[in-house]
Amino acid sequence: MDQSRRLHLLRHAKSAWDDPMQSDHDRALAPRGRSAVKLLHDYVRAHEIEPGLVLCSTARRAVDTARGVDLTAELALEPRLYGASAEELLHRLHRVDDAVDEVMVVGHNPALQMLILKLVAAGSSAELAEIRRKFPTGALATLSFTGAWADLSPAGAELSAYVRPKALQYS
Repeated sequence: MDQSRRLHLLRHAKSAWDDPMQSDHDRALAPRGRSAVKLLHDYVRAHEIEPGLVLCSTARRAVDTARGVDLTAELALEPRLYGASAEELLHRLHRVDDAVDEVMVVGHNPALQMLILKLVAAGSSAELAEIRRKFPTGALATLSFTGAWADLSPAGAELSAYVRPKALQYS
């Protein structure tokens, strides 16, 4: 029997641009980003999102987002996720151990947005149309699929949830 899996793709929250001399990799969260992380934390708890593994870019804003959401899962900081393409993210997901049913990736655009659009079967949902237009900072998409991680393929998943901090702020 094929195993049901969930993949959560979380774009880091809004980062600060206060210091033009600071490297992109080292940018921290902006106040708006810190507020978004609190909203995401509450959303994750309310929706019982409990990945067994969190794959996270080593960029400070991604790490701060992942830590702020405060998941109990192993946090795997992976330098290759910073600057990774959608295809590279998919290759990394193919290496996830099948003992893990639920994974979260905390990273960057455009890779996350492109990965969602690649994995989700074409449809006309309002959420998918919104993601096509923009996958904003702090956005979280949950995809569902059946099978092994190594078999995750284009159009092989369904978009089961999508939320962005701005919507959480007014809910």
